[in-house]
Amino acid sequence: MAILLSCDNVHLEYPTKLILERVALGVNEGDRIGIVGRNGDGKSTLLSVLAGEIEPDEGRVTHRRDVTVGMLGQRDSLDDADTVHRAVVGDLSEYEWAASPRIRQILDGLISDVPWEGLVGELSGGQRRRVDLARLLIGDYDILMLDEPTNHLDIRTINWLANHLKTRWQAGQGGLLVVTHDRWFLDEVCLSMWEVHDGVVDPFEGGYSAYILQRVERDRMAAVMEERRRNMARKELAWLSRGAQARSTKPKFRVDAARELIADVPPVRNELELKRLAVSRLGKQVIDVIDVDAGYVGDEGEGGASAPVLSDVTWLIGAGDRYGLLGENGAGKTTLLNIIQGHLKPLRGRVKIGATVRFGVLSQQLDELKPFEDDTIREVLARGKRSVVVEGKDTTPEKLLERLGFTQQQLWSRIKDLSGGQKRRLSLLLTIIDEPNVLILDEPGNDLDTDMLAIVEDLLDGWPGTLILVTHDRFLMERVTDQQWALIDGSLRHVPGGVDEYLRLVERGSSSSSCTQAPGFDGGPADKGADTSIGGSSSAAPGLSNAERQRLKKEIASLERKMETRRGKLEELEAAMFTIDPTDFAALTAQQQTIAAAKDELDELELAWLEASETLGE
Repeated sequence: MAILLSCDNVHLEYPTKLILERVALGVNEGDRIGIVGRNGDGKSTLLSVLAGEIEPDEGRVTHRRDVTVGMLGQRDSLDDADTVHRAVVGDLSEYEWAASPRIRQILDGLISDVPWEGLVGELSGGQRRRVDLARLLIGDYDILMLDEPTNHLDIRTINWLANHLKTRWQAGQGGLLVVTHDRWFLDEVCLSMWEVHDGVVDPFEGGYSAYILQRVERDRMAAVMEERRRNMARKELAWLSRGAQARSTKPKFRVDAARELIADVPPVRNELELKRLAVSRLGKQVIDVIDVDAGYVGDEGEGGASAPVLSDVTWLIGAGDRYGLLGENGAGKTTLLNIIQGHLKPLRGRVKIGATVRFGVLSQQLDELKPFEDDTIREVLARGKRSVVVEGKDTTPEKLLERLGFTQQQLWSRIKDLSGGQKRRLSLLLTIIDEPNVLILDEPGNDLDTDMLAIVEDLLDGWPGTLILVTHDRFLMERVTDQQWALIDGSLRHVPGGVDEYLRLVERGSSSSSCTQAPGFDGGPADKGADTSIGGSSSAAPGLSNAERQRLKKEIASLERKMETRRGKLEELEAAMFTIDPTDFAALTAQQQTIAAAKDELDELELAWLEASETLGE
């Protein structure tokens, strides 16, 4: 396999930190490498060294002759005075880029909604990111180096980017290096991983999931070796103290298979216990959003009429529900969150918030920290509660902060001096210790590395209350929520199939829309007046006879009735769990097995319903 670039004995050190210590590695044709590590450990610096943007103190980086490298930094270097047209294709004539199917596909996938002749300086952060990506991807590079490419992208665009990178080169060609905290993206795109830590780079085969499995095994083996060393020391001490008769045999260990590594790990959440605790804290009434239309003052449609952002939305949120909210940028997620909290009055319909509801909100901009910017972390903590219950146990805010990666020395840091990731972790801590019973998290994974995301997820697993999560991090969404809802064209709908079903629905709407407009860029973005309704008659079930459509409708109605019956039965079984003697382990186990079987039946029915609905086109 031909090598594209290599680095030999590379050493880089800053006055206060060792970044790379005698690192040797290479990138071959066909490599798709994900780079992970804690924030500040040198992932971005490693990319810059390999790209030739930073010169190492010692060692050298060698590129194969004629190899071209395309680099996407965390911050773009776009000129605010340029048009989008010029920023993306530069001096290329319209014939050159418009005649290329590959370039047109990239432009359609990334910036079809961005004004082609608009100024870069007038774009939002997400639009700038997509413009910068389009600029890079239309180039023909042997190696792509991407630093946090999913920042500011919605789930749909992240999915498009993953598919593009998987098919950009033929197998065995090109090279990809990507730094990202998006674990789904790493699993979807990468074939190997590099972990950057303590000045070294450790390689792992496979994507993110394989990397975690290998790291668990590596850490387990390290623990085994440490335990053996300690046992040897204890044995030697015992021999010196009491003589040879006190010697003991060393414990024996073996390398377990992958599933044995996790065989004794309990489910990530005890759903029944969390539900019981949530009900005790909230009661039955939490938040009911019924038949709501919503928008903001100043939004106007044709003729000056009010144009609602949300239309006919109904969302019943109960105690202990863990919901994820999906939607493209601008779909109305923030509007819905404001409606839920009572910050925005609906144009129509009603919102009922339970009397016992206490909201805790983590915002994207971390506005909750701004009043404390000149204070130290210790001063902020001193104003709050001295103990908090986490996972059923009393703990101090300092201990919880340590769990979130802060050291004792950092407690004296001023809020304004913290990094973005540190501020987000601190804000999450302050939100939790205020003991809300409804937690709203808006992009909590921003600025966090993969290890810290896992710690935050572990903390949320034991949180007993109602959780509403908005994030473009697909792994985080599927990890900490139990059900997902999606905002599509101003309407809210349940998506039992999760993110995959949401993407299919959005893609179906896009396909329907694209049939009514000319593709590509003809002096501007595609016509936004086209019908993008999902499941409408124009796109529903092409080729089905009326008899087949009627049969599918009856099947769907039957499945919906069965699902409703199964849900009622499941709720009865779960409620019965609390009537069993806690010391009767046999009865508890049998009941848990019955509940699991009922859940499996419900899952099968939901899958059948989903398949029938897709066939019908609804």
